[in-house]
Amino acid sequence: MKDVNGVELGIFVFFFAAVTVVGFAAARWRRGQTLMHLDEWGLGGRSFGTFVTWFLLGGDLYSAYTFVAVPAAVFAGGAMGFWSVPYGAIAYPIVFLIGPRLWSVAQRHGYVTAADFVRGRYGSRALGLAVALTGILAMMPYIALQLVGIQAVLTVMGVTGSGLAKDLPLFIAFALLAAYTYTSGLRAPALIAFVKDALIYIVIIVAVVYIPTRLGGWGSVFDDAGAALAKPNPATGKPSGSLLTTDMTHWAYGTLALGSSLALFIYPHSVTGALAAGRREVIKRNAALLPAYSLMLGLLALLGYMALAHPGVSAAVRKAGNPQLAVPELFDQVFPDWFAGVAFAAIGVGALVPAAIMSIAASNLFTRNVYTAFVRPDATPEEETRVSQLVSLLVKLGALVFVLGFDKSLAINLQLLGGIWVVQTFPAIAIGVYTRWMHRWALLAGWAAGMVYGTVTAYGTSSPTQEHFGAPIADMPFIGRTGYIALTAFVLNMLVAVVLTVALRLLNVPGGDDETEADDYTADAPERLAAPEDPGRSLTGRAA
Repeated sequence: MKDVNGVELGIFVFFFAAVTVVGFAAARWRRGQTLMHLDEWGLGGRSFGTFVTWFLLGGDLYSAYTFVAVPAAVFAGGAMGFWSVPYGAIAYPIVFLIGPRLWSVAQRHGYVTAADFVRGRYGSRALGLAVALTGILAMMPYIALQLVGIQAVLTVMGVTGSGLAKDLPLFIAFALLAAYTYTSGLRAPALIAFVKDALIYIVIIVAVVYIPTRLGGWGSVFDDAGAALAKPNPATGKPSGSLLTTDMTHWAYGTLALGSSLALFIYPHSVTGALAAGRREVIKRNAALLPAYSLMLGLLALLGYMALAHPGVSAAVRKAGNPQLAVPELFDQVFPDWFAGVAFAAIGVGALVPAAIMSIAASNLFTRNVYTAFVRPDATPEEETRVSQLVSLLVKLGALVFVLGFDKSLAINLQLLGGIWVVQTFPAIAIGVYTRWMHRWALLAGWAAGMVYGTVTAYGTSSPTQEHFGAPIADMPFIGRTGYIALTAFVLNMLVAVVLTVALRLLNVPGGDDETEADDYTADAPERLAAPEDPGRSLTGRAA
C-alpha cells in the first residue's frame, strides 16, 4: 500500500464516512411511532412521494453496476456492452403496466414482498416460497457486484495487498453497510440516494465534456477505440469486439436487452422501492420519468471507449487483466487528484445505496415467506423485523461469498446471472397482476423447468478466466443463434406453464383460493391526516 494516493483516498473516505453518518441518522427521518414493523423498517412507512421515490428507485436501479460494469463491458467487447441502454427503454413501459397494479394490491392487503402477493393470489405457500427463494438467490450476485465496484476503486487508489489484506476493503464496506442498514432500514438508502445522485451527475457531466478534449475529440476517441477493439485477443486470437454489432452478435444483443427488461422490475429490490411509495400515482410518474436515467447510462457506457482510446489507461487495465478497472483508471489518469477522489466517491456511494436496498428486500422475502409462512405463523411485527434485520446481515455475507468465489474480471456477468434466475418469477408476478388463468402447479412446474435449464446452462459456460458461470449467453435451441440464457429459460418456463395449465384445467385440479378481488388492483392509499411528529406527510397522505 506504499503507492496509495493520499488525496484521492482522503476525499473518498470523507464522502464514505459522511454517507455512513447519514445512514445512521436516517433512522429518525420521517419516522413513524416505531421502526419495529416491516412496513416501517423494510418499506419506509409506505409514504414516499414522487421526489423521494425518484431518487430511491434511481439509486436502486443505477448503481456501481452502471458506473463500473457497463463501461467495462464496452471496454472488453465494444458495442455489445451497449445492450444495457435499450433495455431500460423497454423495461419502463412494463413497469408502467405492472407497477401500479402490484402497488395497489400490496397496499390493500399489506403485502411486503412480491412473494406475499403470489401466495395470496394463487393460494399457494409453495409457489410463494419458490418466488421468495429465487429472489434471495438473485440478490446475492447483484449485491456482490456493488462490492466489486468499491474494490475496483480502492485498487486504483493503491489500497491493495495479498491474502486477507486484499479483501479487507470489502469486509470494511460490508461492516458499514450492514450496520446502518440494520438500524435504519429502507430510510438509509432513500436518504443517501440524494448524495449519490448529486455526485454521479456532477462526475458524468464533467467526464463527457472534459475527457474527450484530452483525447483529441470524439472522432479521435472512436477511431482509437475501434483500432484497439480490432486487435486480436491473445486468449482467443480474434478481435475483442467492434464499434458496431455484427450479424453474429445481433441475437445476443437483442436477447440481453429483452431478457433484462423482463427482470428489471420484478427484482426484489425494485419491488421494495416501488412498494415504499405513498400513492399509486407515484409509481406511474416514476415509470414515466426514470427513463431519463437511460441517457446517463448511455453516456457512462461511452467511458469504456474513452478508456480504450487512452493508451495509458488501456495498458494499465490490460496489464491488470481486469476490465472493471477501466473507469477508475481513466479517472485516475485524466482527472486531477481531488476530482478523481470525488469521482471515486460517486462510485463508492453508488454501490452502497442499491446494496442496502437489495439486502433489505432479500431479508423481507425470507422473513415473510419462509420464517412467518412456515416457521412462526404467529410472529409479531416486532419479531418479523428482528428476523429481517438479522437476515439482512447474512445476505451481505452471502454476497461476499460470491465476490470471493467468482471471477471479477467481467463483473457484469454477476448481474446477468441474477437475471437468469429472477426472470423465472415473471409469469407468477407480472402476469398474475392481470389474470389468474395460469394454474398454480403449472406456474411452479414452469418455474422449476426454467430454473434448472438456466442454472445448468449457465454453469456450462466458460471464459478465459472462469471455468463455470463464465458467460450469460449460450446457444439457443432450435434457432442456431447465441442468446441470453435467461430469455431461453423464460420461453421454456412459459411453455411448460401454459401446457400444464390447460391440462390441469381439463382435469379440474383445484387452483387454490384467491384472496384478492378485482378492485384491489386499482385501489389507492386511503386519505389520512398527518401525525404531529411526522410533518413529512401532508393532510392527504401525499409525501414529499
